[in-house]
Amino acid sequence: MNLNQIKQPFTENFPGDFSVNTMQRQTPKMLFAAVEPSGFEHPELLIFNQKLSDEIGLGKYNEDSDLKFLAGTDLPQNIKTYATAYAGHQFGNWAGQLGDGRAIYAGEIENNKGEKFEIQWKGAGATPYSRHADGRAVLRSSVREYLMSEAMFHLNIPTTRALSLILSGENVLRDIMYSGNPQYEKGAVVVRSAETFLRFGHFELLAAQKETQTLKKLLDFTIENYFPEIQSEDEQKYKDFFETVCKKTADLMVEWYRVGFVHGVMNTDNMSILGLSIDFGPYSMLDEYDLNFTPNTTDLPGRRYAFGKQGQIAQWNLWQLANSLFQIIEDEKFLEKTLNEFGNYFWKKHDEMLSRKFGFEQLISGDDDFFTQWQSMMQELSLDYTLFFNLIEKKYSEEIS
Repeated sequence: MNLNQIKQPFTENFPGDFSVNTMQRQTPKMLFAAVEPSGFEHPELLIFNQKLSDEIGLGKYNEDSDLKFLAGTDLPQNIKTYATAYAGHQFGNWAGQLGDGRAIYAGEIENNKGEKFEIQWKGAGATPYSRHADGRAVLRSSVREYLMSEAMFHLNIPTTRALSLILSGENVLRDIMYSGNPQYEKGAVVVRSAETFLRFGHFELLAAQKETQTLKKLLDFTIENYFPEIQSEDEQKYKDFFETVCKKTADLMVEWYRVGFVHGVMNTDNMSILGLSIDFGPYSMLDEYDLNFTPNTTDLPGRRYAFGKQGQIAQWNLWQLANSLFQIIEDEKFLEKTLNEFGNYFWKKHDEMLSRKFGFEQLISGDDDFFTQWQSMMQELSLDYTLFFNLIEKKYSEEIS
């Protein structure tokens, strides 16, 4: 792989802690901490996504030399690894500094189309943001992340992606059932990629610390690198940025509803600034239709992140982002108007999506009642969401054949 092409523009632009100390701690006024992956002596490759490697500019995998990189061992000198700091609201409550507890960045690579992609390990060791955890990952959760992120991509849903999955050669202690009876499991590492892993929480952290100049610099960096469609200047570009983030987020929610995906942990630190599906923890695909379904046992009994609430929670999370950006935008009426318009935009896109799933050529008067009655029927009869539409498509195909 073309590892010599990996760079670290994020660490070159923002304040960081270069002590390479993994002691879990607060890093005030810092957006990252230099940290080294633990490295594994006996890694075993399970799968490598060669197509993705070609797409992002890493090129062909060499089994004699590249396995060490995938395991975070004996890295080239040009790769200066780090973890980023962010904050967030978890289950509706301010949690303060969080950060990459299991993720370590290798940096960024640019392909021959000029597209840039960040690369990071998940499960390669502790960082200052691990919060009393070990920074490791187990095989079962790593397999789930690899499969689901790639499934989302092939379902045409914006998402982070998986480059590789390896066994680390270590055993990791985990309490699988949260019963007080931990057991050892096989350790694993996923290397994943995205245009950027920046989250709402990165902006929340700087706003909470009143680091206004760094917040503005992060906004400029984000717009310049990831929002080429924004060509405005001064305060208007920040307004355009927020409007675009709102629409990308609404679009993502609609895509989740299209396939019946339930994220499970829609904290603000799990919300991508680009509207990507990110951090596949206790997710699930919907089987029987249930607006109150959540795959997250820690979300019971409140079911804050249930299937039917994902659009509402996305809007709530955007309110928190708006609160952070107010230090830069300073236009309360604009922010309120934009957030209030989120619902109209979301429901319009949602109904258009459902219309396509039913095979309607266009939205017609009365469709709102139709969708409401359909939803009630699905809920009352506990019908399978995916099979329902598969049968509609099958019946339609039979009638026109």
